[in-house]
Amino acid sequence: MEPGDCLVNKRLIARAHRIRLAIFDVDGVLTDGTLHLSERGEETKSFNILDGLGLKMLSASGIATALLSGRKSKMVALRAKEIGISHVLQGAEDKLDVYHRLLRKLGVAEEETSFMGDDLPDLPVLRRCGLAISVPNAPEIVRSHVHYVTRITGGHGAVREACEFLMRARGTLENQLRNYLA
Repeated sequence: MEPGDCLVNKRLIARAHRIRLAIFDVDGVLTDGTLHLSERGEETKSFNILDGLGLKMLSASGIATALLSGRKSKMVALRAKEIGISHVLQGAEDKLDVYHRLLRKLGVAEEETSFMGDDLPDLPVLRRCGLAISVPNAPEIVRSHVHYVTRITGGHGAVREACEFLMRARGTLENQLRNYLA
């Protein structure tokens, strides 16, 4: 550990401790970014089961969750319903505008939000939220503007890692795990 690491970790934990709303991009974050298209143009996506449980635990720990995607997909709406995410914002050409509308609707300040994104359209939100998170396979320009880069890649448990980090920072992870260790 470098001499400044402790201070950086304390600042990161302090940012995470303030979060009331965690927002996640979909393609490249909840999925690995691969688009599967059938001959008829139907789109399918693969979601990691670990991410789903992480999002459920995060919600149960008192942090509201939302999905914010530039694309529109029935699969995303179905998955969100299945895991209890009520704020699903799809087809967002201007993610920053949609982000600000959600914050006004919920009465949440920028510094009380985290956003996890992986590509250039996510940068405006990543640069304004209280805790910016990305994945290791995101372009360097994106990784250079975030506070935390997961060890796990998008679509393979990165969202679960981010959820557990948020819960650990707020002191709620152990309580969520207790439900499974009884």
